[in-house]
Amino acid sequence: MTYFSKYFKNLNKSIENVNIKHLEKLGNKILDIKKKNKKILIFGNGGSIAIASHVAIDFAKNLKISISSYTDPSLLTCFSNDYKFENYIKEIIKLYSNQGDMVILISSSGTSKNMINAIKYAKSSKIFVATFTGFNKKNYLNKHGDISFWINSKNYNIIENTHQVWLLTLCDYLAKKKI
Repeated sequence: MTYFSKYFKNLNKSIENVNIKHLEKLGNKILDIKKKNKKILIFGNGGSIAIASHVAIDFAKNLKISISSYTDPSLLTCFSNDYKFENYIKEIIKLYSNQGDMVILISSSGTSKNMINAIKYAKSSKIFVATFTGFNKKNYLNKHGDISFWINSKNYNIIENTHQVWLLTLCDYLAKKKI
């Protein structure tokens, strides 16, 4: 088997391993967020921040839902400088969220301090949290999200590609429902 055949076999296996009931539950929560005129805040680190940005654009455009990825370099560097990198997401959530909103955290490892501090704050503020992780199934985000999606892989690109496919498929599913 060639490298590419093996790689795509592993990627397809990860994509197909989604918990459909969880995806439908997250879709229903997103519908509820829209119906109540609440918003979604979506975050990622590294490649996952690009996924967060892409998902935010597609959800806003196709679903007409209030969603932001907070990827502006001035915002990121200001908050990281003033509150330290491990707290910048938490501080953005404090500033821009309200009770009843949703936070989506995308982190391959699920162990980044900025993500852990963000989920702790969001949960203490009664904000619904969806997490997308990989690596160790017992990672902090996977264990503490209101709904969690985990990929059994240690390969960053398999994990990130799978997260993106799942989230964009959810967008297409909701758009077909004509929400």
